[in-house]
Amino acid sequence: MSSRTFARARFGAAVAVAFATGVVFASGFDLTRFGYAQARGAPTAKPTVQEVKSISDASNAFVTIAEHVTPAVVSIQAERDRDSRVQRAPRRNVPPGLEDFFQQFDPRQQVPQAASGSGFIVSKDGYILTNNHVVENFDRVNVTLTDHRVFKAKVVGRDPTTDVAIIKIDGQNLPTATLGNDETVRVGEWVLAIGNPLGLDFTVTAGIVSAKGRGGAELQSLRGSDYSITDFIQTDAAINPGNSGGPLVNSRGEVIGVNSAIASSTGYYSGYGFAIPITLAKQVMDDIIEHGRVRRAVIGVQISPVEPEDAEVAGLKEIRGVKVGGYSDDNSPARAAGIQPGDIIISADGKPADRVSTLQRIIRGHEPGETVTLEIMRYGERKTFRIKLAEAPSEPSLASREREENDAAPAGSISYDKIGVRIESVSANPQLASRLSEDQRGVRVVEVDPRGPARGRLIQDDIITAVLYPTPRKEVRSVADLQSVLSKAGDGDVVSLLVYDVQRKQTRVANIRIGGQ
Repeated sequence: MSSRTFARARFGAAVAVAFATGVVFASGFDLTRFGYAQARGAPTAKPTVQEVKSISDASNAFVTIAEHVTPAVVSIQAERDRDSRVQRAPRRNVPPGLEDFFQQFDPRQQVPQAASGSGFIVSKDGYILTNNHVVENFDRVNVTLTDHRVFKAKVVGRDPTTDVAIIKIDGQNLPTATLGNDETVRVGEWVLAIGNPLGLDFTVTAGIVSAKGRGGAELQSLRGSDYSITDFIQTDAAINPGNSGGPLVNSRGEVIGVNSAIASSTGYYSGYGFAIPITLAKQVMDDIIEHGRVRRAVIGVQISPVEPEDAEVAGLKEIRGVKVGGYSDDNSPARAAGIQPGDIIISADGKPADRVSTLQRIIRGHEPGETVTLEIMRYGERKTFRIKLAEAPSEPSLASREREENDAAPAGSISYDKIGVRIESVSANPQLASRLSEDQRGVRVVEVDPRGPARGRLIQDDIITAVLYPTPRKEVRSVADLQSVLSKAGDGDVVSLLVYDVQRKQTRVANIRIGGQ
């Protein structure tokens, strides 16, 4: 070995020793770690064939469902020639009888208004299920299929109370969607939403069933009237404007709901959508096709969710059931059977009525004229009633929500701090008294303390007509009548008041805890 070769070998050995010493030195001071490039917990091998197969199977299932259902989904385009709201608006300085003549020159009237939505075919001869709000008040409705065929559609019938509509196109051997049973659906199940969001025709999105039985106070804005049924399936499958009327489909390719609404402050998808249960939509559809109208059975009372005070007054150990308010009219079937305001309905036909939407669905399953058995709790007593159901009005009329300006507390009113209201005798307001029947002339709520116990239970102009609890019932015809009962109640006690809502022309029950405890 030459001296030059030996020198090179000695230099290389020195470099190797220096590198090894540096690594040991750095690791001793925790400046670096062996195996740093491999993250802890990272997989050491590629997925197994079985693991990949299960993922592939789930993906293929979605593909199969989409391919099976999408041909039955339709895109709906609706148009109207003029804005009916503009047409009804009064015009100034127009001679009587010439309103329609001048209306035609309004530029807002000359541009057709359009809207779009979705639907799905339920019969080979062209019946289509969709939302009422997709076709309501439109002059023309066109339907486009996935194969680009376009049909003119006829609106067969609509039901604003469930937001369901049936339209019809002329066709034969059309692809149809299979209807499932939403009652067997469980929270957490995979679902697909199919529709035409934001002009993106025949879009498929996936998610799960987030909740069932959504309705009541949390979705009050979706209630069209006092007869509206809100019993939505909640999903996180993306739903946007244009999805309305499209199907919500389970993992077996069956339609379990009609996509209808979203919870959003922007009007676009924010994580939660709501679908009308298909069994409810099918009942409405069958009524419309068979009878030409919706035949809805009712028990004839106003109902609301049960709150803790309601459950305590009724003697319930759990906060569940449906509270009875006032009667719908003098011919109320519930009134004839003996149901009273303040009763808590806990079951119907032997099925638990744990919430308003559940009771509505049970009653909706009956025809007018049939009999239903209700089990109720009344101030600690369990009672059973059989009620012959009546038919709901086809177009329920609602009183105006606008209230008369009356912010100032009139002379002669009395503040009652136990429940946080200011009250006066109805006779102090002759204009109001003239609109009330004899049994509605109690004491008027002039003002409600926004921090008091009655907040959210009483509102201005409510008429307190009776104290139902503590029993026995006491009619309230003067401020003194109410004071005589409330003066005996202590902090923490609950009083049950029968209240007449002047604006809605309805009676309800308000259970209020004294002192708000």
